[in-house]
Amino acid sequence: MTTEYITLAAYLILLPLLGVLFSKFNNNLSDYVRGGGQVAWWLSGSSIMMASISAFTFTGNASAAFEAGPTVLVIYAANVTAMLICGFVLAAWYRQTRAYTPADVVKSRFSVAVEQFSAYAGVLIQPFAAGIQLWALSVFASTTFDLPLVLCIFVIGAVVVFYSTTGGKWAVMATDFVQSLILLAITILVAFFCYQKVGGWDGFFGYFSQPEFADDFKFVKDPDQWSDGKFSTQWIIVIFIMTIYHQVTLNSAGRFLVVKDGRAASKSAFLGAVLMAVGALIWFFPPMVARFLYGDEIMAQAIENPENSSYSFIAQKVLPSGLMGVMIAAMFAATMSSMDSGLNAQVGVIARNIVPKVREMFGSTKPMTPKGEVRLCRVATLGIGALIITYSYLFSQNRELALFDAYLMINSIITIPLVFPMLVGFYIKKLPSWSYFVIFGFCLLPSIYSFYLKETTGEGFTIQGRAMWIFIFGLIGTVICMPFYKRTSEAYKQKVEDFYKMIRTPIRDDEQEGESKAYAQLIMLGRSSLGIGIAMLLLLLVPSDAVGVWSVLFISGFCGGIGLLLLWGAKVEKRKEQAALKKQ
Repeated sequence: MTTEYITLAAYLILLPLLGVLFSKFNNNLSDYVRGGGQVAWWLSGSSIMMASISAFTFTGNASAAFEAGPTVLVIYAANVTAMLICGFVLAAWYRQTRAYTPADVVKSRFSVAVEQFSAYAGVLIQPFAAGIQLWALSVFASTTFDLPLVLCIFVIGAVVVFYSTTGGKWAVMATDFVQSLILLAITILVAFFCYQKVGGWDGFFGYFSQPEFADDFKFVKDPDQWSDGKFSTQWIIVIFIMTIYHQVTLNSAGRFLVVKDGRAASKSAFLGAVLMAVGALIWFFPPMVARFLYGDEIMAQAIENPENSSYSFIAQKVLPSGLMGVMIAAMFAATMSSMDSGLNAQVGVIARNIVPKVREMFGSTKPMTPKGEVRLCRVATLGIGALIITYSYLFSQNRELALFDAYLMINSIITIPLVFPMLVGFYIKKLPSWSYFVIFGFCLLPSIYSFYLKETTGEGFTIQGRAMWIFIFGLIGTVICMPFYKRTSEAYKQKVEDFYKMIRTPIRDDEQEGESKAYAQLIMLGRSSLGIGIAMLLLLLVPSDAVGVWSVLFISGFCGGIGLLLLWGAKVEKRKEQAALKKQ
């Protein structure tokens, strides 16, 4: 366990250092909340993948693969499909809104009232989600290392808040990139060893036809086979649509606002799709192997919901000595990358969309200085971060507290309906500005009714049933609003026309903010990745067999090799910059 402590401590020290390194990139609000629109597509693409997963990927989703086989892959197939849709069309459109935050896009499409409503709703709801993520990760850490839960909450929370505060969006994306290297390297190893353990593809697929697994591992389950009709045809269709729906709404626009233009946004989406596809295959293969080889042993553990431990259980079985610390760091990476992205997004909304309106209310119309904007962002990051840590602490102190239930209720009743009008508003031109609230209201009806049924009869809608009715009622609300567009003012109609013209107009070179940071990104992340690869070689000091040695060399070579590629790219970029200067 000493090796695991040292590995995790080194990892938690690395992240704040990256925050400090990238702090010099922050000169104004745009730099802090969207990297000044200068983030490289490859950095954005890796961040998209990391922000889409969390420790739940290796616990809750892994348990679904353990119990129900490949059906859970429909979620990740939908994520890949959504990223491809973004790559071909939406990513470029989102970037070409020229916005800083998703709330800016809502304002351009609808009105200031809609901007303010969506901004406050996000700031109120998202810290609950981040608090739950922090609590879940802290429970995992405290159980693994036999440490006090409260200590884990404050240490992990403080690390995320520190590097997010010092480095802003740059630090968030840089740490996401570094964390993606560690995560991919160790999970590729786990999948490889599981492949060997199960006897290759022939051995793996051979288990599917065995009587004890055949029914559970059918891709499409019978409607009455699982509670709430999970994994049935209806579940697969609705979950697939719902997952795409979440990934393509205006709420997802923020991930593409950081790059320099629409072409780079599309490339980042395609990279995100590739990484998600690779990740899905290597992350959900091990839990299924765990079911085949160690199913009874896993279920015999004296813990609550033992199926949630299927991934970590088989990782411990197959990984050589000393590498479990890297696996634990990877699980930390998965959750911390989701937390920091959500934290920075809400800070951007506060600084860009909420505080300016509050200042106007009090008669202050003078724009803030760039340094003042950065200070505001850092204060907001500390405030939101403290709120997240507080929520997580309260939940850990009182399991009876209905915080988790309250979050699930808010998410199911408000969040899904909240984004539907953003979706239709981006694709349907003839909608009046107030249609957002009407469509949102229609979407709320099934959620409220489902919650009412649950409280009064104990039986509410299934997830897929509620989602289906939300879509139906949302479309009804949309159809009702459309005829009123012709009665809107000419000024509003012109605004809508300008919006649609803008998102289809590529960003010109003279619209770029400040100097390009392409070289700086390559050199700093190249050195960081190479340094991590070299540091991984220290694991060779841990007594191990030949398999363990080759495993360490693979992880080191993977991280260090990527670092060398980035450093080579930095040299190429430097030559381009020098050639451009000579031409001037």
